Amino acid sequence: MTEYNEKVIIVEGLTDKRQIKKVIAENAEIICTNGTLGVEKFDELLYNYDLDNRDVYILVDEDSPGIRLRHQLSRELPHARHIFVSSDYREVATTPENILAAELAGSRIEVNPIFLI
Repeated sequence: MTEYNEKVIIVEGLTDKRQIKKVIAENAEIICTNGTLGVEKFDELLYNYDLDNRDVYILVDEDSPGIRLRHQLSRELPHARHIFVSSDYREVATTPENILAAELAGSRIEVNPIFLI
């Protein structure tokens, strides 16, 4: 089995992944679901990324599809920690970097300190 980073952050899309990569300072793996997950796709992610044995963080949009995905992932990954963006921003990709950094840091994910000023 391939060695993985301890932490994995699950997001919906590539723009979310880009926004998070801007602010994190540690080598956490970021997985895009590209929307909702079918059983087969989820099982593939579970196996390929060894999600049962890693620190998993769920960071999805605060809209209907994101909330549905969060509920689905909560059932499948009960050990996952949830990170929320304000409903004022609705999307991870449009959340200001300093706000996103504060939320990530609050979940013990190392961020670049320039975003915490």
